Amino acid sequence: MAQNIKLKIAGIEYPMVANSPEMEETMRTAADEINRKFNSYDAKYPDKTTLDKLIIVTLNETVNRIACQKKMQQLGEEAKTLQDDLAAYLDNLK
Repeated sequence: MAQNIKLKIAGIEYPMVANSPEMEETMRTAADEINRKFNSYDAKYPDKTTLDKLIIVTLNETVNRIACQKKMQQLGEEAKTLQDDLAAYLDNLK
């Protein structure tokens, strides 16, 4: 069941909808992580605007997500190769 929640990011409150308790937990964890990174950039770059710091957080998170997707694809290909090698090995035992 969908639940209306409020998340505070960079000092601004945002109304959101969580479709499950698990999604709510994930959204709150994500907001906490964004705030942690934002606060880090806030300390490093006090002269930058809130928008600038949120853009840096977004860029870094997107770069990390893309790197993880590439790594997952690579691991999937390696797993497929290992499955094929195992199947070929087992066929040779027959």
